[in-house]
Amino acid sequence: MAGHTEVVVMGGGYAGVMAANRLTQRADVTATLINSRSVFVPRLRLHQLVGGSHEAVVDYRQILANGVRLLVDTVTQIDAAKHRLTLTRGGSVPYDHLVYAAGSGSGGLDVPGAAEFAYPVATLEAAQRLRSALDAAPASAALTVVGAGATGMETAAELAEGGRRVTLVTGGMLGPYLHPRARRTASRKLARLGVRVLDGPDTKVKAVTDRAVHLCDGRELPGEITVWTAGFAVPDLAARSGLSTDPVGRLLTDETLTSIDDEHIVAAGDSAAPSNLPFRMSAYAAGCLGAHAADTVLGRIAGERPNPVNLSFPAMCISLGRRSAVFQLARKDDTATRLYVGGWAGAKLKELSCQFSVKHLVEEAHKPGSHTWPKGGHRQQLLRAAGANSSAATRRTA
Repeated sequence: MAGHTEVVVMGGGYAGVMAANRLTQRADVTATLINSRSVFVPRLRLHQLVGGSHEAVVDYRQILANGVRLLVDTVTQIDAAKHRLTLTRGGSVPYDHLVYAAGSGSGGLDVPGAAEFAYPVATLEAAQRLRSALDAAPASAALTVVGAGATGMETAAELAEGGRRVTLVTGGMLGPYLHPRARRTASRKLARLGVRVLDGPDTKVKAVTDRAVHLCDGRELPGEITVWTAGFAVPDLAARSGLSTDPVGRLLTDETLTSIDDEHIVAAGDSAAPSNLPFRMSAYAAGCLGAHAADTVLGRIAGERPNPVNLSFPAMCISLGRRSAVFQLARKDDTATRLYVGGWAGAKLKELSCQFSVKHLVEEAHKPGSHTWPKGGHRQQLLRAAGANSSAATRRTA
């Protein structure tokens, strides 16, 4: 491609910042990062913001490469035909290539009363609202945390360690990703912190009111504040813009992370669904996918054929307060092994994970193209299995 190339990265989270920094490898590429906030939010710290031990913000000047232009605004429409983005504050931005890194927010809020009365924690603004509500509530106020995943467990532990009365409602199994051995360790630690855990299928939430959570088995849990961590959702921008998405709203791409509709659009992070088999939502995956998305764009600019994504998951880490965590080791196919590190050693590993999630962005800013990640061959197996299942389903309905 002759001349200068304008690449716009939409979304300033782990994926977007990594992609923008990596794009500065070429002097003939102008990278513009569009984000709704003027600060970077390390989402791995949001439960600490709720608990009062971290502000969960980083100045973009600390993590963005000098060659990246930051535009604080929100994209309201993608015009793929004209290669142009419409902005909330008026005007539009043209692009030659677009990296779609829209991220994710809270999900499951379609439960009656949840959107009105519950406090999510998936974004900076939501976590700040919850922090303000906690500051205004009596120290003895009963709190209910809804959600059995990492965010729910971390938030419940953080609040309980701060002296709050917390009930954790799982709606199923506590820490479903964890190996049973690690799950038992996490359960015991939550109990020592005073967290009351309600698990099993009968603990699904059917409604939320201003002073209670109602379960499917008829139980009512009185409480002054309900914290909502049950799932994530992605913005509907891609679907509203006429691009192909999965049922959740993630942009459908091929294995190079290129939109199936337009080779000038690639996706990264939580809002990407390569081959309709998205990776687990995580800061680790977001950074790796952001780097791969940038490589795909740079490859196209150079006239090269982009490579398929190759990513394995070495671990998942769940903090249980400031002094304990479960660092769950994983196979390359992102399933838990029997091996894990708990207690204070797990907490040290968790803190290092949080620090390195930002440090990797800084390193990429100073030396673009340097970020690497573990590879694995399980992806092709998943694709073959998905293809076989799709063919079988087609035969059954024929």
